[in-house]
Amino acid sequence: MDRIEIKRLEVFGNHGVFPEETRLGQKFLVNGVLFTETREAGLADDLTKSIHYGEISHEITRYLRENTYHLIEAAAEGLAEHLLLTTPRLMAIELEILKPWAPIGLPLESVSVKIRRGWHRVYLALGSNLGDRRTYLDGAVEKLRALKGVKDLTVSEWIETKPYGGVEQDNFLNGCLVLSTLLTPMELLREMNRIEAEAGRERLIHWGPRTLDLDMIFYDDLVTEDPALVLPHPDMQNREFVLKPLLELCPYKRHPVTKKTVAEMYKEL
Repeated sequence: MDRIEIKRLEVFGNHGVFPEETRLGQKFLVNGVLFTETREAGLADDLTKSIHYGEISHEITRYLRENTYHLIEAAAEGLAEHLLLTTPRLMAIELEILKPWAPIGLPLESVSVKIRRGWHRVYLALGSNLGDRRTYLDGAVEKLRALKGVKDLTVSEWIETKPYGGVEQDNFLNGCLVLSTLLTPMELLREMNRIEAEAGRERLIHWGPRTLDLDMIFYDDLVTEDPALVLPHPDMQNREFVLKPLLELCPYKRHPVTKKTVAEMYKEL
């Protein structure tokens, strides 16, 4: 990705733990790296095809003046999220907020917090075999679409599938979706669990019947071994009800460990 950099933008804001800081205010410095694609703008010499760094600088100033935080960590999170949600073409941002002369009783030039935040591409599998299956699945899609920090959601066709795992039960309705999100994997997992619970999901029998089942298959190319969330999904290559709808959405997406595409995994299955 290309970079547009804003260096040492001076902003007066009312951020700090001490009452006098939020009452009187002080100067902050902001460094920002905007990750985007500039080639189209460069070839066309057209600002509308890029990110207007002047407008971004004014928006950073407005946001930090109109909002008050105790921590510059919180100011950085809020500002990064705001810019990513409101700026077309902005894929990621590296943001540093510096606090000169922080009141710690020692000679200090400044302290700062630097973060990087951006959009992530995530693939989820959905399933239901109790009650009105389509309503449960469509409802989950709409709840995911409505989450703050989610955009560009696309859903596969729903397919009828046989139960998986050896438990005798009714057929499932399954599908997959892809979305872009600012949420971390664990933040998104918590939202998925909440949506399942709101649909009456009960975890009584492993691989048993359920009103709604949501599984994270890919999160970018992230590989994790956290027992709470293994990525990519450890059993996806054995599940036709995952691979078939994924084939519709991303046939050439590669598994970051095996390096096989979805199409190759589906063919092997």
